[in-house]
Amino acid sequence: MAWLQRLFGINKPQNAQVSPNPGPAPAATAATNTTAQETIPPERMGLTGEYDQSGLAKRVALAFDQDAEIDDIETVFVAQTGGTVVLKGKAPNQAILDKMVNVARTVRGATSVDTSQVEVG
Repeated sequence: MAWLQRLFGINKPQNAQVSPNPGPAPAATAATNTTAQETIPPERMGLTGEYDQSGLAKRVALAFDQDAEIDDIETVFVAQTGGTVVLKGKAPNQAILDKMVNVARTVRGATSVDTSQVEVG
């Protein structure tokens, strides 16, 4: 099963990209004092450039789906805390985990990758 389907219950949108062009930020609110002209932070950019609270995690899942070596790993999960990609679960071996870390690091908005919640073996 694809990463996006397994983790987020969605199919890959036709125009989904790992690094889409950003759209405008959500409309301003009095509490945040932002304007719609500001761009979306890279870690909050969704699959098609829209604002998405879990955008980075979804784009990492998409990147994993696009890599033949890791597209079928079903024992690892992807989350995010700000710009940090958080991997959780059990990786089959260290080489696969290293590959996942390398792929996650290439996704725009990823500032680091946390593997402290991954068991290897």
